[in-house]
Amino acid sequence: MSAGRQAAFGLIFDPRALTDLVRAPGDSRDLTLVYLQEVVNTERFGTRPTGDLEGYRKLFVDSRKEWRVVYGIRPALEMSAHRREIHIVAVRPRTGNDVYDTVGKHLGMNRRPLSTRTHAARSRSPQLTTRGPLPKPGPLPSAMHGLPHPAQAPTHRQAR
Repeated sequence: MSAGRQAAFGLIFDPRALTDLVRAPGDSRDLTLVYLQEVVNTERFGTRPTGDLEGYRKLFVDSRKEWRVVYGIRPALEMSAHRREIHIVAVRPRTGNDVYDTVGKHLGMNRRPLSTRTHAARSRSPQLTTRGPLPKPGPLPSAMHGLPHPAQAPTHRQAR
């Protein structure tokens, strides 16, 4: 990172996320601050979650990927030196989906944010949904070509 480089984004924390950062283990906290500096300077980008958190990004902080930072990019206030800002929603451990429970609470969701894959797994298959009686099966393909129905065709023993 260059010393005199102007940051591309402002940086703002949800106050609860800032408290979480202060309480994080020292190595995770220090690495989070380094990564966030790289994010505001457009040198690092978090991955994009899907589903309920589409539009946000997440950073894997430590080498074991135990700590996560979830952030969004939003327009900055008019008085800001930047047009857009990085808004830190949560800095939490992944264990037990703690970070996603916290993100849901900070964003005002009534449940844990779900990924697209989880939505798909929980949704009901359209093939299982019926509206009225099931259609009767049509004729077998063999009946359509003038061939005898398998039940009516002579067996090997009958042909003698």
